[in-house]
Amino acid sequence: MVRKTESENKLPDDGDQDLLARVAGGEVDAFERLYRRYYKRVFGFAARLTPRLEIAEEVVDDTMLTVWRKAGGFAGRSKPSTWIFGIAYRKALKASRRFPDEQMATDVGEADLRQTDGLESIVVRQQIAQALGRLPREQRAVVELTYLHGYTYTEIAEIAGCPVGTVKTRMRSAREKLRVLLTTREEHMKEADNAHA
Repeated sequence: MVRKTESENKLPDDGDQDLLARVAGGEVDAFERLYRRYYKRVFGFAARLTPRLEIAEEVVDDTMLTVWRKAGGFAGRSKPSTWIFGIAYRKALKASRRFPDEQMATDVGEADLRQTDGLESIVVRQQIAQALGRLPREQRAVVELTYLHGYTYTEIAEIAGCPVGTVKTRMRSAREKLRVLLTTREEHMKEADNAHA
C-alpha cells in the first residue's frame, strides 16, 4: 500500500478550532459548517468499521451530536480532527458490538471505482478491501487511519485511547495478516487460472 500524503487525505485543521469554539457557544451555523466538513470522512471511516451503512450513518450522527454537546470540553491538547475521529472511533466500536456476528462491509465503493484505471485495478482493490474486512476492527482502524487519513501513530494512539506501542503492534499484526491473506488469495487465483487453461 502506498501512503497518501496528508494533503490528499485530510482537510487542514485551519479554522476547526475556531468552529469548535463557536459551536461551544451554541452557534448552529458553525456546527453545520463543521458537520459538512467532517461528514464524508467520518462516514467513510465508520463504514469500514461497522457491518452496515445505516450503522455508519448512526455513528456519524452520534459523533456529531457529541461534538455539539461537548465542544466546550475540547481543551486543544490535540487537533480538532483527532478529537472528532476519537469520538467516531469509540462510537463505531460500540455500535459494532451490537452486531458481533456480522462481517464488516468489504465492497469497493463508487468513489473507489472512479479512481481505478481498469478491471485489474478494481479486482486488486476488491481483494484488498476483502482482506481488510477480515482484520479485527482495532487493526483495521489503524490501517485506515494511517493509509487513508494520513494520521501519525501518535495521533492514532490519541484517537484509539491507547499507547503508541499498541498502535505499532496493531499495525505490525495487520500488515502480517494482510500479507498472508493477499498472498493466499493470489495463489488461489493462479490455481483457478491454471485449472481453466
